[in-house]
Amino acid sequence: MALSQSDLLRLMESLRSAEGVELIRALARRILQELIEAEATARIGAEPGEHTDTRVTWRNGHRGKTLTTQAGDLDLAIPKVRTGSFFPSLLERRRRIDQALYAVIMEAYVHGVSTRSVDDLVKALGADTGISKSEVSRICEDLDGQLVAFRTRPLDHTRFPYMYLDATYCKARVNHQIVSRAVVIATGITEDGGREVLGVMVGDSETEVFWTEFLRHLRERGLSGVRLVLADHHSGLVKAIRKVMLGAAYQRCRVHFLRNVFAVIPREAAEMVAATIRTIFAPSPPRTRCGPRSTRSPRCSASSSPR
Repeated sequence: MALSQSDLLRLMESLRSAEGVELIRALARRILQELIEAEATARIGAEPGEHTDTRVTWRNGHRGKTLTTQAGDLDLAIPKVRTGSFFPSLLERRRRIDQALYAVIMEAYVHGVSTRSVDDLVKALGADTGISKSEVSRICEDLDGQLVAFRTRPLDHTRFPYMYLDATYCKARVNHQIVSRAVVIATGITEDGGREVLGVMVGDSETEVFWTEFLRHLRERGLSGVRLVLADHHSGLVKAIRKVMLGAAYQRCRVHFLRNVFAVIPREAAEMVAATIRTIFAPSPPRTRCGPRSTRSPRCSASSSPR
């Protein structure tokens, strides 16, 4: 039976209270424990104490496991079996943090949050025991693995006629020192207009050798069909494009062109120069096709073909 609006409001108020949090935690633990026991029964082939011909092993007690969730720490019991092994599929081995908190910790790590701050954040989200520095490092190792898989995935699933190349500089710790590092990114445009990040690489600076290594890495992964490369006018990048991307034309990026122009003109002339550049890049209007002359107004229709 559906609850009325007043009943729903009372339920929401009770869940906001401390008793409501404990209720959510108890319900979450009960649901997870029931799912674990059901999976163990399917694995064993019989209920506890049941005698069936489908039984393949016997229960042999339980072992405890703490799962940290946004509802708090849940103390679960994992059934043990006499022969073989059993671990529930809804949990992951050697991980005590659920996927939601797992993503929060990774996000905090990427943004440079300290280990102590991550521990405070996890406690604020409901984890009573917090998280150690070694556990944060272990979780982020999985993030590194996902990034490596993304950077090395094949690119032969489609063609990318257009490719944008750009770089930015970020601070990084190298040999216990904070230094500036170049992060280069390639973005491909498919024939139907879809966009996809093709690759990312980190180096000391935007040298020709570094750009050449990056472009060859894209080629080795199956990048093909590139007809136009758009990038800034960095000398090392332009040389690398002409060396590796054979058969592809190079065009200077409009955004970088505007930045270079405004860097050398007086500030008082910026508005006039910007208006002039806009007219250069504006698409030309379509030609018109007119009917025969008459005393009335000529009938014109837009057409992309010449007269």
